[in-house]
Amino acid sequence: MSNIFKFRMMPKILYSFNGDLQTQNTQPTIHTPKPHIETVEKKTYQMRMEGEVRSLITIGLSVLASLCYSYFIVSKIPKGKLRLLSLLPIFSIFFTLPLLLTSSLLTGITGLFISWLATFKLALFAFDLGPLAADPSKSLPVFVSIACLPIKIKQNQHKPPKLPLNFAVKVLGFGVFIGFYDYKELIHPNIFLGLLCCQVFLFIEVNFDLCNSLAKSTAGLEAEQPSDEPYLSTSLQDFWGRRWNLMVTNMLRQTVYKPLKSAAEKVVGKRLSPVVATFVVSGLMHELLFYYVTRASPSWEMTCFFVLHGLCLVVELGLKSLFSRQQWRLHPAVSAPLTVGFVVVTSFWLFFPPLVRAGAFDRVVAETKFCFELVREKILTPLNTTMLKNL
Repeated sequence: MSNIFKFRMMPKILYSFNGDLQTQNTQPTIHTPKPHIETVEKKTYQMRMEGEVRSLITIGLSVLASLCYSYFIVSKIPKGKLRLLSLLPIFSIFFTLPLLLTSSLLTGITGLFISWLATFKLALFAFDLGPLAADPSKSLPVFVSIACLPIKIKQNQHKPPKLPLNFAVKVLGFGVFIGFYDYKELIHPNIFLGLLCCQVFLFIEVNFDLCNSLAKSTAGLEAEQPSDEPYLSTSLQDFWGRRWNLMVTNMLRQTVYKPLKSAAEKVVGKRLSPVVATFVVSGLMHELLFYYVTRASPSWEMTCFFVLHGLCLVVELGLKSLFSRQQWRLHPAVSAPLTVGFVVVTSFWLFFPPLVRAGAFDRVVAETKFCFELVREKILTPLNTTMLKNL
């Protein structure tokens, strides 16, 4: 049972079978049947989620007002530093919005979508760059959808995936891994961390696919897939640059890598400065998301994870340049397991431990189960009842 469901019980208090409180001078025992306790826990959690819904409404209205200000007023300001200054109040609002929530699941999603991606998109918009650029001009619904949702407008027809992981398969797989979480005490720690890797991948895929569907239904936007089979990566450059979490990769490329590449290649080096700086920024943003979710001081392990990968990527690019002259390269059957294995092992070492220690996965899994149960009770069960009556 997750920590968010635990109740502190005062000494010398008994719970009778009908739920009445009784006092006694002897050693306290708990007589309440487990179903009764679960009912109380469920009602308490429902009350808590009602408060989260009110906070979400506040966040939604704040984001909508901020984007309307950006669309109608900021867009009229000449691009450049002056427009960027006019957006600073919006940046400060976006960075504080996740603090209104207590749910780890909702806080993490809000932090990623609004505090990170929407802020970076508006930063590019200040210079008339990125997905929010006014050329061609966009309607307000399209502007809001692109700003709020982690989507990249589809430009080219991509080849079909080698593994048939459609939305239904991803949801099913995510549900299976959620079920495995109940038996984590019986699973070897390394195997459990491997399952967490799969769970994180499927969680991102499912949420981003839902955002793609929402953008298509509300604004008619065709969005690209969030990832391109990262488990088939043959190098770190392939993994981080072309396959994993393409929306975040694209934002970092436009906001950090390209500006630094044009500004610093004559000073520090053509590859070292922009590549490592991009990974440092990614690490810092992940530390911010970690703080939003856990409200705990960062341990900087995540930043070390991304800095390590940035340095290894620089080394990899140098080796590629060296061996390309000799027309020699590793076969994908060798490079793919090495690449994925390196990402997984370093994740075990640096990325996942702070999240596990802070209980972030416990809370997210408990909240996800509550959402599944809510959908089952409020939607699926009434729907099945209605269908049976019509037969």
